This record gives sequence, structure tokens and C-alpha cells, in this order.
Amino acid sequence: MPVTLHHVDRAAWEADAQAQVDLARIYADAPQERLPSAVDAFIDDHLAAGHAFLCARFNDRLLGAVAVRDDGVAWWLSHFCVRKPTRRRGVGSRLLLLVGQAAGAKGRPLRAEASQLQMADQVLLSRLGFRVTRDGDHYELVRIGQGDPS
Repeated sequence: MPVTLHHVDRAAWEADAQAQVDLARIYADAPQERLPSAVDAFIDDHLAAGHAFLCARFNDRLLGAVAVRDDGVAWWLSHFCVRKPTRRRGVGSRLLLLVGQAAGAKGRPLRAEASQLQMADQVLLSRLGFRVTRDGDHYELVRIGQGDPS
């Protein structure tokens, strides 16, 4: 499945009706306890705060997304979700690999707050090279040659 990375910020959201539909469908498939508010409000609040979503795109449709917050030092990932019909097909793994490549190109490490991750998310992140920091408050992607996160 040739999945590519698609960036959705406020400008892209307002210009792309299909992205609006697809992103809403992705998060509609998320368990309610994983979102802080209703789907539309969650997406709007995240974009209004100046953050973005990085999405897995296949055949002009978005199949998965992760909310990204750039604090100037690192990209913080949260609210990772893949549409139900495409789960267990490698879309999530591919999305996170593409996000890792994009972050590397920008010189940003990837991080995810440990307290926000369910067990399945922790397993996926560990499999992809993320490690819990020494203080245990977040996961960080460890690349070969980077050493342990601090």
C-alpha cells in the first residue's frame, strides 16, 4: 500500500473539502475516551491553536492521522488514529515512519507524552524505535547513533 504523508494545517483545512471530510472520518473512528471533545471541536481547536495534523494518504484519501504540536525543539505527537477499515494493514506504522522522516528533515525529535498513550500505542511506538525517557514522562524516537533520550 503506497502511503504518502499529507500535512493539514489551518490553511490546508480551509482549502481542501476532502481533507475536512477524511479527517473527520478518521477521528470519528476513535474511541470517544481518546478525544478531549467532539470530533469537529477537537480538530478545530487543534488547528486554531496553530498546530497541524500529519496524515497517511492513499488514493487521494486520508486514512490515518496524528496531531502534531511543534514547540520549537521537538514535534509532540498525540491523538494517533487510523480509520477502522484500514487498520492492521501497516498504515499506522507507515504514517509514523513518514512523520519520523519529516521531523528528521526539520531537525526535530519526535516525542509523545507517556500519560496520553494507551498500551497499543506504547507497543507500536516501542516497535518503531521510540523509548521512554529516564524520567518516564514521554517517549522519544531514538535513532541509531543518537544514544538514549534524557
